[in-house]
Amino acid sequence: MTAATTDPYREAVWEGVPPGAPPERFERRRRFLLDHVASGARVLDVGCAEGDFAAALHEAGAHPVGVDVAREPLRRAAQRHPGLALRLWPALQPLPAADDEFDAAWAGEVIEHVVDTPGWLAEVRRALRRGGLLLLTTPAHPRALRLRLALSDRAFEEHFSVRADHLRFFTARALRALLADLGFDDVHVARDGPTLLARARRG
Repeated sequence: MTAATTDPYREAVWEGVPPGAPPERFERRRRFLLDHVASGARVLDVGCAEGDFAAALHEAGAHPVGVDVAREPLRRAAQRHPGLALRLWPALQPLPAADDEFDAAWAGEVIEHVVDTPGWLAEVRRALRRGGLLLLTTPAHPRALRLRLALSDRAFEEHFSVRADHLRFFTARALRALLADLGFDDVHVARDGPTLLARARRG
């Protein structure tokens, strides 16, 4: 980990997260990830949090590198999973990775927190080799949910809480278009219950 400055807001968010809290829908998202990553692959885990997915990748024979915007999750990841390769990625700074360094990149429930989504995706794409695979998940916003939010002030206020740290809200079509616009090919986005599962390749 570098000595770069971190975002005080993100550090404060992590102060409120209980240590060891399991990632939401962990088993389903872990299966999605491992179904698409081969043993021996170099994998960038973007927004690695406490390292649960990076540890799963390591156990499956991949070579993960976890990055996060805050020091606290990296500290917890190092404590819970000794030996993981971890890097700090301060918000709005270049990704600490070389061009074409990774075979795959994983971002589980991360993109909805990003301020500069195009810049963030461009950096992740830069770190992927040509043809490298991007895998990500994010909360889904299907038509039925959008209708419910439109018809209920209470549901709208709870979902778009001013205290929440979600900045972006995606439909499958919007996520598909964003990935294509940012230079990814073979884009597939599917909904699995409350979650969008996306995969795409660097063009």
